[in-house]
Formats: sequence, structure tokens, C-alpha cells
Amino acid sequence: MINKNQLMLLGIFFLAACGGSNENNDSDLIGRCDTQSSLVEVSTNSSLLFHIESYNTLQPAVIAATINGVDSTNYTFQWTQKSGDTLILKSSRSPVLAFTPKSIGHYQFELVAIGATNSFTETVTIEVTEGQPDPLAIRSDHQVSMGSGVSFRIDTPTSNSPQDISWCLVAGPDLTVDLSASENPLFSAPIVTEDTFATLRATATINGLPVSDEVHLLITKEAAITSPYFDTPIAKTFAYQSDSPYKSVLKNCVYSNQLNQNCTIAQLPLIGQQPNNSKQQILDRLLVSHQWMGENFEYFLDNLDPNSDFATLLQSVTAVVISYDVRPSFYWVVTGAIYLDPNDLWLLAEERDTINEAPDYRSGFGSELNFLMPWRYVKNNQYTSYVTPRSTRVNRSATEMHPDLASLLYHELAHANDFFPRSIHASLQGPTLLDDYQNRDSQQLLISDQLSAMYPLNSEIMTSLADVSFRGEAANETQKAYGPSDITSFFSNDTASDYYGYSTRREDAAMLFEEAMMSHRLEIQRDVAVTDKPEVATADTISVDWGQRGRIGDNALQSRAAFVIEQILPELDSMGLVSKLPQPIFMIHGDSWSENLTISPTTPSAINRVSQQVEVTAPLTLSGNRHPLRED
Repeated sequence: MINKNQLMLLGIFFLAACGGSNENNDSDLIGRCDTQSSLVEVSTNSSLLFHIESYNTLQPAVIAATINGVDSTNYTFQWTQKSGDTLILKSSRSPVLAFTPKSIGHYQFELVAIGATNSFTETVTIEVTEGQPDPLAIRSDHQVSMGSGVSFRIDTPTSNSPQDISWCLVAGPDLTVDLSASENPLFSAPIVTEDTFATLRATATINGLPVSDEVHLLITKEAAITSPYFDTPIAKTFAYQSDSPYKSVLKNCVYSNQLNQNCTIAQLPLIGQQPNNSKQQILDRLLVSHQWMGENFEYFLDNLDPNSDFATLLQSVTAVVISYDVRPSFYWVVTGAIYLDPNDLWLLAEERDTINEAPDYRSGFGSELNFLMPWRYVKNNQYTSYVTPRSTRVNRSATEMHPDLASLLYHELAHANDFFPRSIHASLQGPTLLDDYQNRDSQQLLISDQLSAMYPLNSEIMTSLADVSFRGEAANETQKAYGPSDITSFFSNDTASDYYGYSTRREDAAMLFEEAMMSHRLEIQRDVAVTDKPEVATADTISVDWGQRGRIGDNALQSRAAFVIEQILPELDSMGLVSKLPQPIFMIHGDSWSENLTISPTTPSAINRVSQQVEVTAPLTLSGNRHPLRED
């Protein structure tokens, strides 16, 4: 049986971006402050304890709860605001309630904590006073399982931004913290013997005046990890639908440190194996770490899936997991579930605050190769991906959220439907999905297997280069010597839609489906190019040797794309669909990646941007950096 560490390595082998291990040379044991924590313990009529602080307007605040003498592992929590001006509460299912009050006054909250054998219901009242101007703001107080990655972030607005930031530990166990970016400390929560608070303080200057703020972390003791699948700490999650008929098995089957054996199809079948398929069936299989993640996903299905593509594609998964510690998103055949990074789902700044920034470390595979292959999604000569950095704290619209989430779902759900298309749901034998997958794989029955047999990719050179870029193989001298013009000749004359398609036949099929559906449904086209590799590679510094906008519309790719679409979504006229896709537009040789953004013909509608983002420089995105796939 393969363990999760091996699966993580397998997933990393399919990635191409910078990274390494989670050890950082800038990490160090931070010193202790000479002051006491601002948290004050408040007792109740039960074993429930509240932990409060002083509260000022416009400053991040927290109320936390613990249970005297008991670890909170087996409890669920639900906060409800009872009085005071309405607050935005995005961690209401956590023992740590974070919020930012905008007005003074008294606020009352009720907390219901439910355990296996007992429950508590208590209320707490706080008073919010007028805050100081330009305060230092750290986001966000939260709970974390021991051993998990932790991130905090100081607000750094373009005006009145804090300077000379330093950190110290007010209370709690020793912490080794990565402060390479002082506004964004990163560390792993230490192992604790009981639920334990860690409080950090940041000091800085704003407009020459000293400022400080504290942030609180509740590190919860967790049961010993026994799972060979999830053998590292994971976030606490819960069923989005409290009355889901799968509530009792959902977490244990798809996201648990105690998962010791694959669940059977009888325990957790594919969504499409149940009668009366509906959106409700999907929501019954939704597991989240924060309530807002489920709410936004439900909104997406209700309002941004007009053709029911995603509702249909989701029939081939057992569950949807959305958790603040999932990074990057992936589909996993072992559980049959899709795991989504909530970075593609947030709408409010307060929602983005709850998402862990512990880095998605990637391997620097292919660093000795002498070319790059960037990509981007474009409409009306504008990026459609959301590129506003975390340091710019703003809300975003559903329109801005839509393209990234749509492309992600088309891709990951293509994997699910490659493995378990709806046409075989009735014939699955089990007892587990993994058994059926292994049987289908051994007989080369997957859609991607059939694609490879009928319409194989021809470039062995590109396949071997993909082993270097996505699997970590060492580059030989011949491969190191290939320049951009060589790669252009290999890639442009073959029928892959993207370099990543050479990593596995599974990715080949998923890339074809993703790009075709994004063009067909959203009129969003994918740019792909071969460029040089300067020492400092940015969208402005790399030079395009060859590139295309909308490569999926190339006549040479039509039969391949049509086959995949026909197998995954037979409701569509696949040949008619691909024949109507826009013909590719060639990029201008010698121009930079940035300069090639505006190659589409200008029309009156082109002035209507897809996104009204804060103007920022779009990051350079390389092939394969978004879609790991985990097989057994």
C-alpha cells in the first residue's frame, strides 16, 4: 500500500515551479517578549472557558474558547452573534472566532460546543471602543492542529505601510519562524500535550510612530496519526450540510488522519451512482474547513454553471473537500474525491484572511533546461486569472473568481471522468474504487489510454523533456543543449495542447478537455509559448520564440479534443464544438511575453474587461504548475 508521502512525491513529480523542502534558511527561534499576553480567561457556568482581549474599532479581534481539562478534538463549535452591529464572521465553526469591528458598542455572542457525550451553550459579551488611527493589523487569529503549517500576515497598504517590522513571542511554546518576509511569518505549529495558545507580537513604525499588535493561535492537541494515506497533520473539517446522509462517513473516508483502509463503494459511492442526481447530492458530499467555502461553492453551482457542466462532471467523484490547508488542488483516485484550494473560491477579504499561506513547495525540476513554456488564460487581450496579490487586501467579484475556478474544475474533473466516466458507473464492481481503477488501468480502458492508442503524441523528445520538468529526471547533455528554437520545432509540429500533456497520458487528456471547454463555454483562450530563459525570468524579460493563442483550435488537435469531449460529456456535439473553436493566433517572434498579450484583433467589446482588478504585474506562470494528479 502506498503512503501519502509517496503520493505527495508522485504529485510533485507532475509540477514545474520553484520550491524545495519546507526547511528555510531564514527560519529561526524567535525571541520572547517582555510583556504578558492580552488574552484574559473568562469562566462560565460550565466547563467552557472564553478567552477575550480589549477591543477597538477597525482592528482585528478574537474571542476564543477552550473546554477546561478537555481537548477540543472531538467537539464541534458554532458561534452566533446575538447583539451589536452585524459583524462579518468567517470562522464561526472554529473555537477561535476572528472578526474586525467597525463601530463601538456592546456585542454578545453565543457558542454551542457539542461533543460525543456532552454539550455546552454559553454566551459572552464584549465592549468595543474607538480604535487608534493607522493601527498595525495582523490577520488572522485562528485554530490549527499541532504539526500543521501556520501563516500570519500584516496589512501592508500602499500608504501608511508599516516599516521596520519585528516579531517576538508573548506566550506559548517555542516557535521556529520563517521571517524572510517580515510581514508574512510562516512556521509549523509545535506538538502540544493539550490545547495551547501561542501569542505573537509584531512591532513596527507607521509614519514614524511606533505601533504594535498581537495575534493568537490556538494549537489543538490531536489524536495520534494512524493513516497511511493522510500521514501528516490536516485541518479540521465538517460536512457542509449538517443533515447530509453521508455526514457520519464523509470525513472518515476522504480526509482523516485515521483513515487506515480505503472505504468501499457501498460506504461512499460516486455521486452519480445514486438515484435522483441533483445539486443536493453534491452538497451532501461537500466537506469544508470553513462554512463560507461551502456557501461560495454552492453559489458557483447555482449561478455560474448555466449549462450544468460541473454538476454533471461532479457525478464522477465521491466527495468535494475544500479546506484552508489544501494546496494545490488535486483529484485522488484512492478516495475518489476532489480536493480544492479555497484560493479559487474566496470573494471577501475576510474570507481570504482565513486561507493558510503555508507555501505550496514545488520542486525545481528542469532547472538545467534552456527554455521556458509559460501559459495564461486571456479574453479581450486581458488576463482572466486573478492576479491581485495577498498583500493588497480587497474583495473580488464572482466574475473575477469564475475563470480560475472554472479552468481548475474542468481539469480536475476531467481526471475523475477519465477514471470513472458516467458510462461505467452501473458496472463498477468494487469493493473499492481503487479496485475498479486498477482493473481498468491494467486493461488500458481509461479514456486517456484510448486517446493515446488512437491519437498518440509523436515527439519522444518532448516526452523525455517532460520527465525532466515534471518527474525530476536528470537532464542529459543533449537536453541541456536544446534552445527555444529546438523546442519550437518539436512542440509546434505535434498535437499536444500544452507541454504538461507530455507528463502523462492522463494530463494530456485533461489539458485538451480543459482548454476546449474554457474556449467553448467562456470564450477564454489559453496562450502557450516557447521562450528563452534569462537569469531573471519575468513576463517582461522573456522573449517568445514561438507561441499560439487558442492552440486547441488548431485543426491538427481537433480529433484528439473531440474524442475526449465525446467520452466525458457525450451530451455535447464534440466535433461540432471543436470545429467552431477560434483558429489559433500566432505570437510575434522576438517580442516579450508581456508584449504578446495584445495580439488578438481589437473589437468594440474588447474594452469591456473581464476583470476590474487592482492594476498589478501578472506573475509568470509555467506549464504544469497547477494540476498535480495522484494515482495509487
